Amino acid sequence: MFIDAQLLFSDAQALSATGLATNVVDFGIARAMGSGEPMAVVFQVDVAADQGTGDETYQFDIEMATNAAITTGRRLLNRRIFQAGTPTAPNEDADLLVAGFIFAMPLPPSLISEAAAFLAVRYTLTGTTPTLTVTSFLQPQSMIQTMDYYPDALTIS
Repeated sequence: MFIDAQLLFSDAQALSATGLATNVVDFGIARAMGSGEPMAVVFQVDVAADQGTGDETYQFDIEMATNAAITTGRRLLNRRIFQAGTPTAPNEDADLLVAGFIFAMPLPPSLISEAAAFLAVRYTLTGTTPTLTVTSFLQPQSMIQTMDYYPDALTIS
């Protein structure tokens, strides 16, 4: 599968603290999200989330804003939270965040009055020792249906 570098938020980004993904998507002009073909942000866990102390929480936010620093006109589009230990609803179990786990978060439709030029992913990590390595990118939802990943069965000797 090919991923457009301009639509890549994180490329095996190692996380140990809260922050934005390495890249922000710049649409050039303010655009309404979700008009036309439905889009989603796909996340792939590259290195499993640490749950060593059992108090770690991993939050994935999709945000849009009117500036590249994602500070002006900031708006939350979607959120998913994974919690170590016994998660409280609506949080999900951080046990899911193993290497190879893939999930997608759709972009909700918006009106031109809600438009912004920049789209970003914000990772919020809390707890004693949170660490996670993740890749994330923007993709049409119709292409997500056809993504199949298989473990590498190569043996080099």
